[in-house]
Amino acid sequence: MRFFTKFLTTFIAVLLLPIIMVSAQNPTVNPGENLVTDGIPPIPASLTETVDRYTQFRSASLASWHPSRREMLISTRFGDVPQVHLVKFPLGSRKQLTFFPERVGGGTFQPTEGKYFVFSKDIGGNEFNQNYRYELATGEITLLTDGKSKNSRGVWSNQGDRMIYTSTRRTGKDNDYYIIDPKNPKSNRLLAQVEGGGWGSLDWSPSDRQFLAQEYISANESYLWLIDTESGEKKLVTPKGGKEKVAYYGGVFSKDGKGLYVITDRDFEFSRLAYIDLATSNYTYLTSNIPWDVEDFDLSHDGKHIAFVTNEDGASVLHLLETATGKEKPLLKLPVGNIYGVNWHRNNQDLGFTLVSARTTADVYSLNILSNKIERWTESETGGLNTENFPEAQLIRWKSFDDRSISGFLYRPPAKFKGKHPVIIDIHGGPESQSRPSFLGRGNYYLNELGVAILFPNVRGSSGYGKTFLKLDNGYLREDSVKDIGALLDWIATQPDLDKDRILVTGGSYGGYMSLAVATKYGDRIRASIDIVGISNFVTFLEKTEGYRRDLRRVEYGDERDPKMREFLLKISPVNNASKIKKPLFVIHGKNDPRVPLNEAEQIVATVKNNQVPVWYLMAKDEGHGFSKKKNIDFQFYATVMFIKQFLLN
Repeated sequence: MRFFTKFLTTFIAVLLLPIIMVSAQNPTVNPGENLVTDGIPPIPASLTETVDRYTQFRSASLASWHPSRREMLISTRFGDVPQVHLVKFPLGSRKQLTFFPERVGGGTFQPTEGKYFVFSKDIGGNEFNQNYRYELATGEITLLTDGKSKNSRGVWSNQGDRMIYTSTRRTGKDNDYYIIDPKNPKSNRLLAQVEGGGWGSLDWSPSDRQFLAQEYISANESYLWLIDTESGEKKLVTPKGGKEKVAYYGGVFSKDGKGLYVITDRDFEFSRLAYIDLATSNYTYLTSNIPWDVEDFDLSHDGKHIAFVTNEDGASVLHLLETATGKEKPLLKLPVGNIYGVNWHRNNQDLGFTLVSARTTADVYSLNILSNKIERWTESETGGLNTENFPEAQLIRWKSFDDRSISGFLYRPPAKFKGKHPVIIDIHGGPESQSRPSFLGRGNYYLNELGVAILFPNVRGSSGYGKTFLKLDNGYLREDSVKDIGALLDWIATQPDLDKDRILVTGGSYGGYMSLAVATKYGDRIRASIDIVGISNFVTFLEKTEGYRRDLRRVEYGDERDPKMREFLLKISPVNNASKIKKPLFVIHGKNDPRVPLNEAEQIVATVKNNQVPVWYLMAKDEGHGFSKKKNIDFQFYATVMFIKQFLLN
C-alpha cells in the first residue's frame, strides 16, 4: 500500500529525440508538431550532441508485487513515456506489458491469483485518468471506467473480487465512491456520494464489510471515514470541530479489524504513526520519540510488522516496527536519499521500495527482514556517465526577514570550475511540497558542464518542518515566502564561491509563481527567470482550475469570491506587477493543464512582452501540468540550456 506517489512522475524520464532538420550550413532542431514556440531562437543540432548523454537517464519505481510469486510490476520507460513492465527476479529483464503513446501510471495485481492487473492512464496530461484491466495470459485490455471523468485507480478488497475507487463522473467536481468487480465491468455502481474533490481511498477491513476513506480539506486538515461496502453508509471516525485542525495521511486496518494504523499530526508538531482503537476512539502513538514527520508506511499482510519512512531534514530513513511490542528492529543503513512506495509482499518477509539519491537515479529494491538482505531489482541506465562523480547535496540554512531559519539544498559544481559560480535557484511547487536530496537528471549538465551551482530552497509553507511552518504562507501571508528568497539572495552574496551578480530563478507550478514574484520584487538582483506551469494571477487561476480542485486551493491561497481577499490576491499577482519584470523571461506550459490553466502562461507572456525584454515561450499541445514525453522534455531542455547560456553565463 502506498500513500505518497507524487514523487513517481519526478523520477520517471522518457526516449525519443526531437527531429533534427538538416540544412547544408546550419542544421537545427525541429520542435515537432505538438510544440509551439515564440521568441526561442533556432536550436543548433550541435547542442543536442553536446547534451545527449544527460538526456538518456532512465529510472524505475515499484508498482505492485505478485501475490504468490516473487515477481513485480514496475513503472519505467524504454520509449517516449513510462509504461508497465514485469520483472521476475532481482536485476531480471524488464518485460514491457503496456504500449501507449501516453504514460501509464503503474498497475496493481489482482491480490489473490495475480492473473491480471489494473492500471490507469490519461490523455495528453489532462489527469482525467481511466482504469483498465490487463490480462497477463492474453494481453487483452478492457476499459473499466466511463472514459470521460477523473478516476482514481482504487483499492482492492482482501478477497480480490472488488475495487473501490473515486470518480468525478456525477458532477465533475465531487469525488464519489464507486465499486466494481474488474472481471465484470457491468458490475460498476455508485457506492457513496460525497461533496468535494478531496476524497480518497485507503483500505478495506479484513472482513471486506467496511472501507476506510479520507476526506482531505488542506495540508493541515483531513478526516477519516468508514464506509459500508454494501450500503455506502458513511461513519466519521475522526471528529470535526476541534480547537486545532488535524491532518491524517493515510491509514490501514489492523489485522484483527479492531483498529486503524494512521499517520497524523494530532497533538504534535510533526506527523506520527498512531493506532486508533475503533471501539474506544483511544489513540496510541508509536513514534513520539522521532521529532520528524512519518511520511509513508505499510502493514505486513500478517499484521506483525509496520515498515515506515521518516523525513529527517529532507532525507528518508526506513524503520521497521513490531506491532506486538511497539519496538523497532534494527535495519541496514541505506544511502542518503528518498525512499517511497514501501510495499510488503504477501510472504511477509520481502519489503519492496523505490530509492533515489543524488548519485543514483530512482530504482527498485527489496529488503528481506529475516536475513536483513537488500536486493536490487532494477539498475537503470545513466547515459554512460559515471554518476559517482556527481556532486552531493549540501544542507544550508539562512535567516529570513523575521529571523526565522530557512533551509535548502545546494549542489556545488565540481572543483574543476574555479572562481565564483553562477547560481540557479529552483523553487518547488505545492506550495506544500519539499525539495529534497535527489537525482537531478538533466540538471547535472548545468553542474558538471557549465559550472552552475543549483540551490533548492524550502521556503516557509514547505512540508517536512512541522505543521506550524507549513501554515506560515497561507492566505494574507503569501508574500512572506517570497521574502525568504530575498533573504536567500543576501546569503548568496556572503558566499565566496557563489556569484551574486549571476542568479537565475526558476520553479514549477507554485514555484513558477515564485519565480515570477521574485522577478517583480527582486528583478535588479537576478539575471533571468524561468516560469514552468506557474500561476500568474491568483484570481483567474482559482476561477479556472478544474472544479474538483477549486475549493481545495482556496483553503491554501484564499477565497477569491471574498472582496477583501480578491483585492489582495490581485495586488500580489505577478501579471499585475509585470511592468517590474525587466530581465529575460522563459515561460513553459502544457495546453491540457487541469491544475494551472494555460491562460496563466498566455497572459504573463503577453504582458511582459510590453516591457521590451526578451520573452521565450514554449507550449506543448499534448502535455498537461509539466512535460512527460521525452521528445518534449528534451526540446525544453535544449531551449533551457540556450537560455541559461545566453542570459545567465554571458
